[in-house]
Amino acid sequence: MDITSLKTVLLVQTRGSIAAASRVLDLDPSSVSRIVATVEAELGIRLFQRTTRRLTVTEEGQAYLQRLAPLIDEMDAAKEEAQRHRLQPTGLLRMTASVAFCDQMIIPVLPDFQKRFPEITIDLQSCDRNLDLVENEIDLAVRLAPTPQGDLISTRLVQTHYRVVASPDYLKAKQAIKDPTDLAAHNCLRFALPGLQNSWCFQKGDAAPFEIDVSGNLLISNALGLRKAACMGQGIAILADWLIQRDLKEGKLIELFPDHHCSITDFETSAWALYPNRSYLPRKVRVMIDFLRESLGAKVLAATA
Repeated sequence: MDITSLKTVLLVQTRGSIAAASRVLDLDPSSVSRIVATVEAELGIRLFQRTTRRLTVTEEGQAYLQRLAPLIDEMDAAKEEAQRHRLQPTGLLRMTASVAFCDQMIIPVLPDFQKRFPEITIDLQSCDRNLDLVENEIDLAVRLAPTPQGDLISTRLVQTHYRVVASPDYLKAKQAIKDPTDLAAHNCLRFALPGLQNSWCFQKGDAAPFEIDVSGNLLISNALGLRKAACMGQGIAILADWLIQRDLKEGKLIELFPDHHCSITDFETSAWALYPNRSYLPRKVRVMIDFLRESLGAKVLAATA
């Protein structure tokens, strides 16, 4: 049996149905079904139990496919390794990141990436929801979080910090703010996302961290909107340093608590590259991770200089 057929049965297992696998392969479902049947006939075992409503992996199929997957990955890796000094990485690279991170950090550095790797086509999906990488056929996600949990492989790209800021016009019109506890008397601009709406975290030096309850009349689902509202004087916001460094330098925003660590969830937050948990990492993904680590690190250093 050929490798293409073996990859097809693995795809059927991953996608959970012949119909889903056929959409990925751009084949008729009957063609995929025949490939599966041919592999089963050659093996002499049934890989899948198929009914009109569902497909499940048999016990024999599970044992076989578990051993097959790393072998296929290793063969792909060996082929790529043999070609790496002769060929540029190629193919479609599907990525996702938050709307603000795409706008401020990824899109500005893509021209340099495309000069280095002109044979890679990038499909960048900016979305403030955490898309399922397998279901949406995404090769690489960039997410802002503490150490990621789950079965995805992660690597840190750059550490991030948060600042509590407001515009000069807002501060002129309101009573003075000297301490995080003063936020209770102010209009705070909040993320319209679960778990990020009602409290901000602070820590001064080595003292114990503490939370402050915040409230306000405007919730926005992405950081770009919050930044704009803060610059317009609509309230106080907590935003990532990479998003507001220029605003701070130009005086459009003022940092309120420079002697405090500030956060919405966790003080140790970073931008992470995440990819599906598998032994073989395609070269197109590897070069993008290396590029982002290099270029984003330089970008953050330049912004803070």
